[in-house]
Amino acid sequence: ELAAQAEARGTALGEARGEARAIVMVLEARGVTVPTEVRDQILACTDSAQLETWLRRAGTATAVDDVLRG
Repeated sequence: ELAAQAEARGTALGEARGEARAIVMVLEARGVTVPTEVRDQILACTDSAQLETWLRRAGTATAVDDVLRG
């Protein structure tokens, strides 16, 4: 039981990290400057709903504020 919970947490954390990296990569590919403090904020986020929102916004963003504030 404990091992299964730990594995599930690890999987969720890994998925969140991957999604966070994708957000940064999309922004950089679009030519959007990502300051270190914003990069750190994105990479530290583990809220999958928030990461999904940011990733959707990153696809059309022209500035970091477009992603974080919509």
